[in-house]
Amino acid sequence: MKKISYISAVLLVLSMVFSFNPTLASAKVEGPSLNPNKILNVAHRGASGHAPEHTVPAYELGEAMKGDYIEIDLQMTKDGVLIAMHDEKVDRTTDGTGFVKDMTLAEIKQLDAGTWFNEAYPDRAKAEYAGLTVPTLEEVFEEFGRGARYYIETKAPNVYPGMEEELVRVLEKYKMTGPNAPSSKVLIQSFSPDSLLKMHALDPRIPLVQLISYSSPAVITDAEVEAIKEYAIGIGASYTRIDQAYVEKVRGHGLLMHPYTVNNREDMERLLDWGVTGMFTNFPDILNDVMKNR
Repeated sequence: MKKISYISAVLLVLSMVFSFNPTLASAKVEGPSLNPNKILNVAHRGASGHAPEHTVPAYELGEAMKGDYIEIDLQMTKDGVLIAMHDEKVDRTTDGTGFVKDMTLAEIKQLDAGTWFNEAYPDRAKAEYAGLTVPTLEEVFEEFGRGARYYIETKAPNVYPGMEEELVRVLEKYKMTGPNAPSSKVLIQSFSPDSLLKMHALDPRIPLVQLISYSSPAVITDAEVEAIKEYAIGIGASYTRIDQAYVEKVRGHGLLMHPYTVNNREDMERLLDWGVTGMFTNFPDILNDVMKNR
């Protein structure tokens, strides 16, 4: 997505939503926030450098390695169940083929979500990874409970009508929503401003983070940051596209900055020096060690 089309989309959706629902604009005044002095160690798809991404063992390792948040990418099955998977197709991370949207949960549950990792990374392979299943969002909540923190992304929301409503329903069912303190249990992120605005309309208490994809070095204006600030508390972008000036501009407007996906110790050090307020990593153990020794 090119930056100019992204910003145009933000401004267009904002104008449409706020014109039809003027009370929504005022909701941001009492909106949620997070402590900017707390650097978040986000276990990207779990500790996915050590275990098959978006499986229970990866999430368990993420917590054991001092990750502050479990990151969960959401897709939705043919029968309307939210599952933890990054891709729209099951091909890369299971032994199956096809689009998630065309498969029922029962069909998804027949897939092996772990053997691929053992084959791709023999030095990190474990026998217990073979035969792992794809977890639903509800299963993740049941496994880790309200004691964990969750950084959830609505993936391809245009492919899944009703994804946001189902997400809010599940969050409410497991009592993950409510007045958000600085130690918020749930963060929602998306590349789609429309999806985030739907979430904001459904529950303004949930803190949101706008992801942005840049095809060249990132540049953002004060007006663009302020447009995002209307509904979000932070911005996420690839660490390979941003620089210190970008981070300082975002932070100068009071937004959090959470770059992705940072796996190298030297890159982590540099980003922390720039003033980011957290980052996504496949190796939360490395980031924990970097922060512990600063």
